[in-house]
Amino acid sequence: MPNSLYAAQAELLQVLGHPVRIRVLEVLQGGPIQVRELLAALELEIELPELSQHLAVLLGCGVVVVNRRGATAVYEVVGGDVAELLAVARRVSAVRLLGA
Repeated sequence: MPNSLYAAQAELLQVLGHPVRIRVLEVLQGGPIQVRELLAALELEIELPELSQHLAVLLGCGVVVVNRRGATAVYEVVGGDVAELLAVARRVSAVRLLGA
């Protein structure tokens, strides 16, 4: 496997390694959503500028896409692989937290 692929994998895991980004991706699994609706659905104490920064990181990594409808930004997850990766991470984390 070329080093560039390892580097790309490491970058993806770093991007996914933030609790807010994980929550954003969980919400986006429900389908495309406008940014203000996304902010409300997160149920986190963050403001729009912080959410925008996290979305920019996810966009830069190619994990989400944005469609603009006038002044409205609608975000969605790219493909189903991200959901599968998050599900595996959740299972592994749950086992670790439960000490099993």
